[in-house]
Amino acid sequence: MLALDTTPLPKPRRLPLLLAILVLTAVVGTAGELVAARRVADNISRVAGMSAVLDAVGGNFENYLLVGSDSRALGDPNTGTGGEDIGSRSDTIIVLRVDNGNGTAALLSIPRDLYVETSVRTGRINGAYNDGPATLVQAVQEALAIPVHHYVEVDFFGFKALVEALGGVEVCFALPARDVNTGLDIAAAGCHVLDGTQALAYARSRHYEELRADGEWHEDPTSDLGRSTRQRDFINRCLQQAVAQVKVNPFDTGDLVRAMGNAISIDDELDPINAAASLRTAVGEGLATYSLPVVPDVVGGDDVLLLDDDATIVLDFFRGTGLAPAPTT
Repeated sequence: MLALDTTPLPKPRRLPLLLAILVLTAVVGTAGELVAARRVADNISRVAGMSAVLDAVGGNFENYLLVGSDSRALGDPNTGTGGEDIGSRSDTIIVLRVDNGNGTAALLSIPRDLYVETSVRTGRINGAYNDGPATLVQAVQEALAIPVHHYVEVDFFGFKALVEALGGVEVCFALPARDVNTGLDIAAAGCHVLDGTQALAYARSRHYEELRADGEWHEDPTSDLGRSTRQRDFINRCLQQAVAQVKVNPFDTGDLVRAMGNAISIDDELDPINAAASLRTAVGEGLATYSLPVVPDVVGGDDVLLLDDDATIVLDFFRGTGLAPAPTT
């Protein structure tokens, strides 16, 4: 059995990240006791007080609220400026739905600019996190009527270490791409292995640009929605790469597991080993991914997104009251 260093690392301030818990489930579900998974799990940071707002698990599915939060201390992905302390915002909000019957799983991105009116938050949903994770959970539950059974938060430095432990993650670009605010700089089209710093710049990009045949840079007009699509693709790529590495050499996963354990915080009742078991089948096959149908609007002078009428079909699936629609991406 591998001897793992389980000394807790200092927890830095949180920023928008991809979801290390999914890669953790990939490795634990495949390698099990070979990587001393229980020792790592016992040292994962806990978010106290969440049991009071989380729904009890009782049906044939479970929803995980996966959150990457942004203090802006290391730069605003919207403006490129940084260093100011303006409080925390939940910059990435994703619901992971796990079907306990057939082992499948699905991801739903919730736009950070979604306008909500709830008992705990009126305004953009990402601002709810400023009053704490419990407030964000309540806002999601009330605004979307989606039960939330588990809570997972992802850490900036931990994410970078995770990507580095994977040896980088390959992403393919149809055109040269950049984001001057986050530092993304892909000089040539094709497949590139992104290191931790590059992966973060890609994941945070809200002003994603491509160099087209006319010689001009064109910004993705979908902004945060486009970023959500890229994040979901990156999650699946991380999953597949983690599974592939463990299959090739299940004894050489210590660094990867340590990176994952230090990248996340979870609610005070979640058992990540059980979570790994429930996701084992889905990880190997890839996850169905969905975007939330929304329409742009202006409320109180702020540019926001409102739920589109078509959102009900997707939401019903994540509520456990409807069948799975065709994946969005």
